[in-house]
Amino acid sequence: MEYSPACHSLWSSTVKKKLVLLSIMFLLWVYLLYSCVGYCSTMPTLAAVDGRRGRETGPAAVAKRAEGGGADLVSRLLAQPQPWEDVESDYEEPSIRTAASRDLLDDEPDADRADEWDEVRGEQQQQQQRAPEPSAMSSFSNGSGSKKLPQAIIIGVKKGGTRALLEFLRVHPDIRAVGAEPHFFDRNYDNGLEWYRELMPKTLEGQITMEKTPSYFVTREAPARIAAMSRDTKLIVVVRDPVTRAISDYTQTLSKKPDIPSFESLTFKNRTTGLIDTSWSAVQIGIYAKHLDNWLQYFPMDQILFVSGERLISDPAGELGRVQDFLGLKRIITDKHFYFNQTKGFPCLKKAEGSSKPHCLGKTKGRTHPNIDPEVVQRLRDFYRPFNMKFYQMTGHNFGWD
Repeated sequence: MEYSPACHSLWSSTVKKKLVLLSIMFLLWVYLLYSCVGYCSTMPTLAAVDGRRGRETGPAAVAKRAEGGGADLVSRLLAQPQPWEDVESDYEEPSIRTAASRDLLDDEPDADRADEWDEVRGEQQQQQQRAPEPSAMSSFSNGSGSKKLPQAIIIGVKKGGTRALLEFLRVHPDIRAVGAEPHFFDRNYDNGLEWYRELMPKTLEGQITMEKTPSYFVTREAPARIAAMSRDTKLIVVVRDPVTRAISDYTQTLSKKPDIPSFESLTFKNRTTGLIDTSWSAVQIGIYAKHLDNWLQYFPMDQILFVSGERLISDPAGELGRVQDFLGLKRIITDKHFYFNQTKGFPCLKKAEGSSKPHCLGKTKGRTHPNIDPEVVQRLRDFYRPFNMKFYQMTGHNFGWD
């Protein structure tokens, strides 16, 4: 068969037309995708997930229910944690206690939830003032990745400084953390691991997923449940002088319920004999050695990091350096990220996550403690001393509380 230039020219023309057509279709697809992402980035902020009930709450939830299934699609496209979701529910007590345990906060969650939403609304207003509108492509980038079960968990302790630690850690680009406390391993375990995974933010390769729920440390079932999820989970415990911690715990309760009994009357079973009432949760939480024994049945000591709540105030960069090393991350959070707020009495971030302005913890942090009888304080110190010594021995670190 003889070669025909005319035939070759016709064939080349057909191929070129097909390539042009495919190029046009590809460009149209990219344009539609870009437009869709741009539309999604202008949608209203989604409601936070209520860790207690596993559903959305707050003002935005009403709008979502009105829109029906469409909002669910938007939530999947955006699927990123909002800065105002950093709501600490540290008013909540461990859910699994001994039968004799006394908990003053049993009837308090609704009142505290209202305070919690006040803090949320305040964070929303600050975010609206300080955060620039995200571009379509940045929204698309933030929505990428996948949801993973946490590789690290801040498990305690209540009133130890867990919220401060989480806020500081979120500055690190390789850490993504859920803001609200999931309470999965103490209250919501029956919902299953997939429910738990859906609460987590999306992460990229090399990023660490984290959460914090301080009541895990004193929850009997939590160690076995976390080990069943993954024995490689890294655990972080923020500890504080147990006497100061107990007073702070009481102060928080007093701010909600001014008519509760005095700290002194709650501390003792019998004031005359000086017998401490260990069934009171404020006292019970501070017996760190007892709770740690439970965790060491499932996790080796080198998988648990103990952060000093006192040093988190006096030297935040130093403690954050230890945490970053423990997590296997580059030391990015340093002294340059902090300044000391004289009014509040603790360090604040010069630039919080997703912001170019300074950020301090909310109004519920740094409450002034009531005056406690020095004799009561000393009696508590005497009570905690042997437990503290045991804790120092177990951890290989003297926290200097005595």
